[in-house]
Amino acid sequence: MRLLLARHGESVWNAERRFQGRTDVALSERGRAQAAALGRALRGYRVAAAYVSPFRRARETAEVALAGTGLPLVALDELRELSLGEWEGCTVDEVRGREGDPYRAWLLAPHDCPPPGGEPLDAVSSRVRAAMDHIGALHPNGEDVLVVAHGGVISVYACALLGCSFNSLWRLRVDNASLTVVRPPRLVSLNDTAHLPGALAPAPHVRASLAAGAPAAAGPAPAPSGEIAP
Repeated sequence: MRLLLARHGESVWNAERRFQGRTDVALSERGRAQAAALGRALRGYRVAAAYVSPFRRARETAEVALAGTGLPLVALDELRELSLGEWEGCTVDEVRGREGDPYRAWLLAPHDCPPPGGEPLDAVSSRVRAAMDHIGALHPNGEDVLVVAHGGVISVYACALLGCSFNSLWRLRVDNASLTVVRPPRLVSLNDTAHLPGALAPAPHVRASLAAGAPAAAGPAPAPSGEIAP
């Protein structure tokens, strides 16, 4: 099996630099255009099946990308974005302004310094790996399988494949509408955005766009992985 892991296109809250997590937010117009570009890239594969997070931004991305193919979308709850607890709905700047700058601590050590009420990364990893194993069992013969999910989900899975600490999570960049390819247990490529032209491409000064359901934030990077707003 070859897994084609796509992050959803830009959401309305990504554009506003708000933490989403499990908040169900729709795509922005730019995000829909990114999804269409992703669909053109997917024509280079023989996609036999498609699995999606239950959240709207992921489903909308898959619907746009696969328009006209007739492929059904199978929603798996295990592919949902990780919860960011009390930070959901807040902007990056609002969290940065709290006492002790918990945002910076989370960037540097997301496993050790999670948001209050957030989902532990070990638990995220367990459910995501279970989902990928389930998909693999259904497709044992080398098919191309599309999975449309979230930055946090894809990054956690990549960390697990690479055997690196979850405190290194945000060093892995996963942009909106990017494509990551996996032949379990091998990570083949990470965060391919060559299909996103011009205004749809991630900004070069954005160090990381993966956060658990929020947008990538622009500006000086306060940590090795830059600003992250899932």
